[in-house]
Amino acid sequence: MMTHQSITVQATPQTAYALAQDVSNWPQLLSHYAWVRVLDERDDERTLIMAAWRSWVLVRWTAVQRLLPAIPRIEFIHIGGWARGMRVAWLFDRTESGTKIEIMHDLATVGVPIVRTRLGKSIAARYFINPIASRTLAGMKRALESSNG
Repeated sequence: MMTHQSITVQATPQTAYALAQDVSNWPQLLSHYAWVRVLDERDDERTLIMAAWRSWVLVRWTAVQRLLPAIPRIEFIHIGGWARGMRVAWLFDRTESGTKIEIMHDLATVGVPIVRTRLGKSIAARYFINPIASRTLAGMKRALESSNG
């Protein structure tokens, strides 16, 4: 199962990428992010613990972030938490009106048994992944467009 969320922002792909890859700053930009802690960083890879609010539920996970600035693309693989094994990709494509930022979540390799089921994936996507990703994209848009204004 794959989920997709996207938004178009008035910024270049490089500017959008630069803001999105700086996950340490997400709690200052995105009100639903409780914290992001960098556990390890080398070259274009970081190991992170992240936590975001979904309504009154705090969702926490550990992930490896891989940076591909030349493309530009950001990849995450969840290595801890309820979505362990999930792969996430952020894509930045130039459009006539700016940049389309797309987040894709691939739940095919989730390792937690209850989330691995069709029902589990559907619940995870509908009630956690999609709402958090949509708020993240909306916050990125606000931050990018207010800095351009």
